[in-house]
Amino acid sequence: MRRILGAPVLLRRLALASLVANVVLVGTGGAVRLTGSGLGCPTWPRCTGASYVTTSAMGAHGVIEFGNRTLTFVVGVLALACVVCAYYQRPRSRPLTLWSVLVLAGIPAQAVIGGITVLTKLNPWVVALHFLASMAVIAAAYQLWVRTAGAPAGATLPRPLAALPRLTAVVTVAVLAVGTIVTGSGPHAGDAHARRTGLDPQEISQLHADAVFLLLGLSVALWYALRAVGAPTAARRAAAWLIGVELAQGVIGFVQYFTHLPILAVGLHMLGASLVWVAALAVLETTRPGAPATAPAAPAQARPAVLTPTS
Repeated sequence: MRRILGAPVLLRRLALASLVANVVLVGTGGAVRLTGSGLGCPTWPRCTGASYVTTSAMGAHGVIEFGNRTLTFVVGVLALACVVCAYYQRPRSRPLTLWSVLVLAGIPAQAVIGGITVLTKLNPWVVALHFLASMAVIAAAYQLWVRTAGAPAGATLPRPLAALPRLTAVVTVAVLAVGTIVTGSGPHAGDAHARRTGLDPQEISQLHADAVFLLLGLSVALWYALRAVGAPTAARRAAAWLIGVELAQGVIGFVQYFTHLPILAVGLHMLGASLVWVAALAVLETTRPGAPATAPAAPAQARPAVLTPTS
């Protein structure tokens, strides 16, 4: 049994499953809000005052909300399995143990914030914190998955360029944070009686759009810079993927704005936010300090001739 649990391939698959499950959890959380099921279970940790599970009296909203709570247990089981498998790795890896424990610790923390969300009747600021907590867990799950392949080589970038990936990640966080405020100011509150932030949705949406354009500009600049310095292929590919995901997310954002926030478009936009975050994490990972970047080859005419003795 120890040999099975200590198999590196098992841990890698579990880590990937954990990462995917946490992204899906964000999607199901969005479905809870978009269907008006945010208070389908009006209390926490119970679903009702007398039951931990939904009842027929709660109707479809209760089923949707309880389903999202159930998925939290699935995510927790995957996180626990990762901790166990990381413990049995030989030789034992400190990073694997650390990241697996962080993912596991993040699940109940996220659940508690979700409970506070219910107890505060979907306070929009607590809802925003709940989403950002999910992003933190996804970041830890991504790091765990990456580390299951061993320590990445990374890249050594010129000093002026080295800060650009970190700046891109910081702006990504800002885009996600402002996006939660847009959500908290819009019509999809999760319940007909839930309060809103009181901020002007048009003004907050404009601020969000400005931050998105800044992020896209930084991402394009990063991609060109990485090509110019001959950065490793993994780094250039990660930057290209980030741009692609941002463009797709931007299209969905414009569609939902000009079509007056249909539920399907808003749901896809929430899921897309998680994918943008994962893509930004990939850029950070592939550009972190490590092995020297591959220098571009010198032009053929610039190479000195090499004389060889003749027989």
